[in-house]
Amino acid sequence: MELKDRLRSDLTAAMKARDELRTATLRMVLTAVQTEEVAGKTVRELTDAEVQAVLTREGKKRREAAAAFDGANRPELAARERAEEQVIADYLPQQLGAEELNEVVAEALTEAGLAGAGRDSMGAAMKAANARVAGRAEGGRVAAVVRRQLGLG
Repeated sequence: MELKDRLRSDLTAAMKARDELRTATLRMVLTAVQTEEVAGKTVRELTDAEVQAVLTREGKKRREAAAAFDGANRPELAARERAEEQVIADYLPQQLGAEELNEVVAEALTEAGLAGAGRDSMGAAMKAANARVAGRAEGGRVAAVVRRQLGLG
């Protein structure tokens, strides 16, 4: 609940400061959080981890949209998407670098007894790695490192 409260208070501050980009981005994020809260059969309050997952998903959408706008030769829209992504990134934990990610995944695989295992252990390896990474790297990056360390590519 702390993260959601922080988003709300930062939205108020951004509105008072007349920061259009931050205001629009925080409104969009809070709307996504509310949508997630009412999804399903019962209304529920999201935990900080769940709010963080929503933020990660929204950041990824901005990254993908920026790439699409770049491909369509729309640099002004791509710049806006990147700016929104940066606002969202302020609320996410520091992302792991490539070397740190390799170390964390290697530790997780060793601890789970999966180091050097084959394709059959990919699911278990991903579960162990994602538990250790805990939102500090995107799933695609984690999967690539797990595949490489399992000798799958």
